[in-house]
Amino acid sequence: MSQIVTSRVDRHRKLALGIAMAADVLQWVFLPLLAAIVPTAIDDVVDVIVGIVMIRLLGWHPAFLPTVIAELVPGLNLLPTWTAAVWFVTRKRKAIATPVEPELPKLP
Repeated sequence: MSQIVTSRVDRHRKLALGIAMAADVLQWVFLPLLAAIVPTAIDDVVDVIVGIVMIRLLGWHPAFLPTVIAELVPGLNLLPTWTAAVWFVTRKRKAIATPVEPELPKLP
């Protein structure tokens, strides 16, 4: 059972890192190209969605607050802030498995 919990936590970490990297690449490459056509509110919407997803996957961490603020400052959103925040949040966390009582063998 603890292996299942550990694999789920690892899967959440990998998924969060992938989403963070995708959001940073999206904001670094594609959104500046669309800035002349589409208002920059889309960039803020992406940040809010990514923030919500990170909290759902990794839980609340104070590192997410400065990340959201940095993403709202023009120019700072070109830095890989989401990737750095996920790395910071997950760098020392160990998978915490909930203790499970062993099942007793059933008598015939």
